[in-house]
Amino acid sequence: MRKSVESSTFRTFGWDGLIQILLIGNSIVMLAPIVIMVFSAFKTNAQIFQSPFSIPDFTNVKSILRVWNETDFLLYMGNSLIVTGASIALIIILGTMAAYAIARYEFRGSGLILLFFLAGLTLPLKLAIIPLFIQIRDFGLIDSRLSLIFIYVATGLPTTVFIMTGFIRSLPNELEDAARMDGANEARIMWSIMLPLVRPAMVIAAIQNVVPIWNDFFFPLIFIQNNNLKTLPQGLTTFMGEFGTDWGVLFSGLTLSALPIIILYIALSRQFINGMTAGAIK
Repeated sequence: MRKSVESSTFRTFGWDGLIQILLIGNSIVMLAPIVIMVFSAFKTNAQIFQSPFSIPDFTNVKSILRVWNETDFLLYMGNSLIVTGASIALIIILGTMAAYAIARYEFRGSGLILLFFLAGLTLPLKLAIIPLFIQIRDFGLIDSRLSLIFIYVATGLPTTVFIMTGFIRSLPNELEDAARMDGANEARIMWSIMLPLVRPAMVIAAIQNVVPIWNDFFFPLIFIQNNNLKTLPQGLTTFMGEFGTDWGVLFSGLTLSALPIIILYIALSRQFINGMTAGAIK
């Protein structure tokens, strides 16, 4: 009996230890490029190639100052903030309203509408870039931030509706019934009762969409030619010269461009974890 217990404990510890090793290894693989990027922002070209993994002199901020003062980095970041902020706001507003209607109201065709949104998860929009370009051109939106915002909203709604619908369906109906008995209308119920409850899911949907939108290079490359409208991923390519590249400046730009998303994730991490674990708790 004792040997059986010891064997079971050993097997459990062995699996737990293996999982911990895999998680640590995955963390190293994910963090190593970020650490190298940050280190390279404080190095010269020679130092980057001679000792890419060495700890730099963090007082050497020449490359960061050059990015800040001698390039259009602030212009590119402003464009990215406008496009990403407007896209996420529309995605969350429209996605939450659609998910609430699908999850809470019983009507003919609600399942088909949900499948219509879910079909967007299986259709890569980049495959339709030629007809999409023609349509955007006919609307007169080439070289306009609106072209990017409309595309990002269309690509972000399927995942948002999917996440929000599942979360709203897990909430008890009694909350809404009590509010209706107190005389609250549907808009009031959604705004005052449902939105506070689905906030963790909204954070998950926002983070799920903000990262690919912020980092997207493909659609700005196709639809934006005006330098004053370029977003960060597209604008950072101007730091690369035809015959030479100041890699310290480029890595400084990459580091500064990653900071807003990192700060946003840290600020919303508690809501993100709550949203990820809410389904398991319920």
